[in-house]
Amino acid sequence: MGEEEVSNKQIILKDYVHGFPKESDFLLKTSSTIKLKLPYDSHDAVLVKNLYLSCDPYMLNRMREADASYPTPFTPGSPINGYGVSRVVDSSHTSFSKGDLIWGITGWEEYSLITDTSLLFKIQDADLPLSYYTGLLGMPGMTAYAGFYEVCSPKKGETVFVSAASGAVGQLVGQFAKLMGCYVVGSAGSKDKVDLLINKFGFDAAFNYKEEEDLNAALKRYFPDGIDIYFENVGGKMLDAVLLNMRLRGRIAVCGMISQYNLEEHEGVSNLFCLVIKRIRMEGFVVPDYYHLYPKFLELVLPHIRDGKLTYVEDIAQGLESGPAALVGLFSGRNVGKQVVAVAHE
Repeated sequence: MGEEEVSNKQIILKDYVHGFPKESDFLLKTSSTIKLKLPYDSHDAVLVKNLYLSCDPYMLNRMREADASYPTPFTPGSPINGYGVSRVVDSSHTSFSKGDLIWGITGWEEYSLITDTSLLFKIQDADLPLSYYTGLLGMPGMTAYAGFYEVCSPKKGETVFVSAASGAVGQLVGQFAKLMGCYVVGSAGSKDKVDLLINKFGFDAAFNYKEEEDLNAALKRYFPDGIDIYFENVGGKMLDAVLLNMRLRGRIAVCGMISQYNLEEHEGVSNLFCLVIKRIRMEGFVVPDYYHLYPKFLELVLPHIRDGKLTYVEDIAQGLESGPAALVGLFSGRNVGKQVVAVAHE
């Protein structure tokens, strides 16, 4: 039984993409098989059955041929990978046993052999939805936590602006800020998402950036006395407008710049001198630098989830074959909340 061989569907990237990705850039490969037993010569490895896969904006950069070392590009002709939730089928690693639930980097396939276990975390609290470990309790949750608490050093009563606020990270930053007693405004790209920010996540206000002809004027409307903290997810014209509206000694955590990911020539930012005259601290960050704080993060969020003070919205696509459409839809704002692909239900 231990040598049982099963089919293993995979999502393959055909070739590096130019512009926004299309579903046709991916292939669902159905001919692969895998043995449900680790090779005899494997050390510190795990074989897993994948349950949920995470669709994240950073994956667009991995679909392109690039010299940059972060993030590492995908390999055309091979299964793509990313964050997911899995159950261990076999293990030669002392930290993981057969039957354990884990989250971390895995393949976009039904089963994965993982030899680099440095970005795997054992799931201790399985009473919560396992899909949360692709979002609220996984990488996006840690991103929101690190960017807001560690980079921005928030204080009670400060004013906070979050762009792309209904996404996997933004919805949490806003809720963390409200828990701190801050005044919070978010921007999003549709009326439904704006309603979600106010009615579901408890933002003080929100606006649809697509309906604003003058972003500077919009920010002045919501922040007449200026912005203390900006959680940056989009870049471009929004960042330029925010710089004009930052308060003295404001902080900007640069998490992403999704408005720039598909441009041949990135938009310039004209108002950087505001950094000088307003003594603003603007800092980029990547979440792996903060994974050592994961236990501290769980101590904060688990009680709030259980008592209903932290909520989360997911958009779950069913089946591995739905993965390419779900991932591509991320870049046109088709998803509402955290985009997840459910590969298997146990």
